[in-house]
Amino acid sequence: MLVDSVPEQRAEAAPAPRGRRTVRSAGLLAALALLVLVAVASIAIGAKELSLGQVWHGLFHDTGTYADVVVGDRLARTVLGVLVGAALGLSGAVLQALTRNPLADPGLLGINAGASAAVVTAITYVGVTSLSGYVWFAFLGAAAVGALVWFLGGSRGATPVRLALAGTALSAALFGYVQAVMIMDKAALAKMRFWTVGSLSSATDETIWQVLPFLLAGTLLAFALARPLNAMAMGDDTAKALGAHLNRTRALSMLAATVLCGAATAACGPIVFVGLMVPHIVRSFTGPDLRWIMPYAAILSPVLLLGSDVIGRVVARPSEVQVGIVTALIGGPVFICLVRRRRTTQL
Repeated sequence: MLVDSVPEQRAEAAPAPRGRRTVRSAGLLAALALLVLVAVASIAIGAKELSLGQVWHGLFHDTGTYADVVVGDRLARTVLGVLVGAALGLSGAVLQALTRNPLADPGLLGINAGASAAVVTAITYVGVTSLSGYVWFAFLGAAAVGALVWFLGGSRGATPVRLALAGTALSAALFGYVQAVMIMDKAALAKMRFWTVGSLSSATDETIWQVLPFLLAGTLLAFALARPLNAMAMGDDTAKALGAHLNRTRALSMLAATVLCGAATAACGPIVFVGLMVPHIVRSFTGPDLRWIMPYAAILSPVLLLGSDVIGRVVARPSEVQVGIVTALIGGPVFICLVRRRRTTQL
């Protein structure tokens, strides 16, 4: 389902009133404060409850038990959750603008499927067993599928419809391959099942440093594409008249989404619905301007991801429910509501 919101985007061409910009800026500050609160909760809540004072001492003073829990276990998990959440939100915003489909998500172009196929191949045929090895194979798989989708979608002649169709077809084929390998190889199934549900529990400083350069590069590229994507949303002819380079913008958008989603998936496994829900919900109160959608998505997506991670730790103590399962349980009903709401407004 491709949606070209031309009237909305033409309205965006005019500068927003100063009062609206002030409200949006204040909203960003409130969203940032909410992210800080959720990050603190992510550090404090777990199998062992910690007070704010204990969290503070664990971070800055203590070298004993509190430091082991806060710095050794939960800080890397929280930092990775912030980075991955922001990456998924930004990649979702870029893909929704690129495909002109407000219900698109990073899985639409086969990026998650490419990462999963590369990891199962590495486990089964290469013998990779460490998370640090998964990261590189997953990222390479995501990048390879992103390039293949761009080629199959027509490369310089790519259109939103062609890209979506190519991504959907490749996703189906690759997930079929993943399932076949896992069924035939019990060892691969045992190693893959933890990664494929999406989890922050294996976060380490090493993982963060491995994916950080890609996440930063993808973030900068995504924000740089906000204006040209805004122009393209008004239609190809209008975008050309405004000086936008269509092929270059589409290619760079594919690159940004692939780098962001590929690095996030490599670090945590495929986590669904975050890249779909947050940009779509943000659009409802910011309007269609990507210059506002992107910063809101980059802040609120980690709120959803970390909040889901905290919920997963609380509901199954002393064990935990992986964050990918929690986001799916939250995202399913929300996705149904979004679709029903959209059908109602179209009627």
